[in-house]
Amino acid sequence: MQAQTRAGGQGFAATLRHRSFTYFQLAKFLSSIATQIQTVAVGAQVYELTHRPLDLGIIGLSQFLPFLLLVLPAGQAADRFNRRALLLACFATELACGLALLWFTLSGATRPWPVFAVMVAFGAARAFSSPSASALLPNLVPMELFGTAVGISSSSWQLSVIAGPAVGGVLYAAFGAAVTYGAVAAFMVVALACLALVRSPPQPVPKGAANLHTLLEGIRFVRGRPVILGAISLDLFAVLFGGAVAMLPAYASDVLHVGPAGLGWLRASPGIGASLTALWLTAKPISRRVGPMMFAGVLVFGVATVLFGVSESFWWSLFLLALLGAADMISVFVRQMLVQLETPDAMRGRVSAVNSMFVGASNELGEFESGVTAAWLGLVPSVAIGGALTVAVVIAAALLFPSLRHMDRFPEPHADG
Repeated sequence: MQAQTRAGGQGFAATLRHRSFTYFQLAKFLSSIATQIQTVAVGAQVYELTHRPLDLGIIGLSQFLPFLLLVLPAGQAADRFNRRALLLACFATELACGLALLWFTLSGATRPWPVFAVMVAFGAARAFSSPSASALLPNLVPMELFGTAVGISSSSWQLSVIAGPAVGGVLYAAFGAAVTYGAVAAFMVVALACLALVRSPPQPVPKGAANLHTLLEGIRFVRGRPVILGAISLDLFAVLFGGAVAMLPAYASDVLHVGPAGLGWLRASPGIGASLTALWLTAKPISRRVGPMMFAGVLVFGVATVLFGVSESFWWSLFLLALLGAADMISVFVRQMLVQLETPDAMRGRVSAVNSMFVGASNELGEFESGVTAAWLGLVPSVAIGGALTVAVVIAAALLFPSLRHMDRFPEPHADG
């Protein structure tokens, strides 16, 4: 871990000299921009069609269900098949989803169910891409540069979260849904080309045939390590209850009255805060008080969500969303480092799948939960209550996982990693 800290202090150069890592990050960056643009367009389009907050939640649910059903088999596939090839197939599917949304728009359809159907396919593609990408990353750089690689990966993703929503909001406001979905498809084409240039070393293949026992091995691995289980669980429930971002189309339209362009900036604000934090972590990776830093990050995330929920000022809301994103980035960095450092390479796909199932899918489930509570309680109370529940989760996790709460340093890399 000391070697990783020194590498982080050296900046980007040593890591970016690994060309496959650079192409990989560029491909992920472009695909993430496409996803963010698509998210803005889908949310705005569906809300324009129905004006029902519940439908914003259904967008999340339609992605969550296939993700939940497929992510464990996807993790096993990532450990047994070429991870780059799996990612290429996933990117191709996401391109097809963008083209399907374009066709839906050009056809003049006025019901939201075709969008929900496309989001089901998109969720299935994400189920396979998430563990494959997470497991491939450590194979593209030496382990002593992994801390810097995580920082670069997080920074590039957060930059896409800044650029994507802003571009999506401007495109949607100026040119409409069709041009926006056309841009999504164009970004995915270039992402596919970059991913095709990645060359990864041979990966170890698990011994024995694939079966239910090997499928569930990632879950057993996580359960046997309280620190990893605590980190994943903390993020799971924080994201589940703190789903303010899912309600941004309704906030932009009904509370802040800023329209699609303002919606783009609202969606970009968490990425601005997270990106600045990720850049800081790239130069100075966290090396001490690991556990307390993670708990502090989630606590600030919850408080910022409460304050955003009751805000009626556009600029104050932008600041709170940026603070929310910065706090979330700290917990994400700690969790990624813990999961990857303690996992042997032959199991990274399955363990990453468990991580994705707990944390990644909770984004969509959190969106559905936010939509349901907004329909029941009203928009503002649902977001504020969700933030308060996130704070309660931090307190509960601190009591349930004392080893994580007191953790000072990251573990040494696994001997096989």
